Amino acid sequence: MLETSPPEIFDCQSCGACCAYQADWPRFSLESDEQLAAIPEALVADDLSGMKFLTDAAGKIRCAALTGVVGQHVGCSVYTVRPQVCRDCMPGDPECHMARQALGFAVDTLPEPDVFWE
Repeated sequence: MLETSPPEIFDCQSCGACCAYQADWPRFSLESDEQLAAIPEALVADDLSGMKFLTDAAGKIRCAALTGVVGQHVGCSVYTVRPQVCRDCMPGDPECHMARQALGFAVDTLPEPDVFWE
């Protein structure tokens, strides 16, 4: 699994909420044809609109590229070729807060994103 944020600030690898938030996000929008071709076809939604999402036995959704257990330890199997929306989502930003809240994770202890992502 790859590092996604400075662990002394926020360890994305212990969360994964942004990758298990909703099945229509992340959607492809700014990627070139070459960038899209680098993502394994098995991980792309059938309608080619974004990443494929899976539903587990408990009825919870997650990006097909997400590995591990959400809220415990996760990683991205396509981190180096992930979609732009995934690259743009930063720990502690509004999208991070929205995803964490939707999954019932705490947001009050998150640092402000502009403290470390300037």
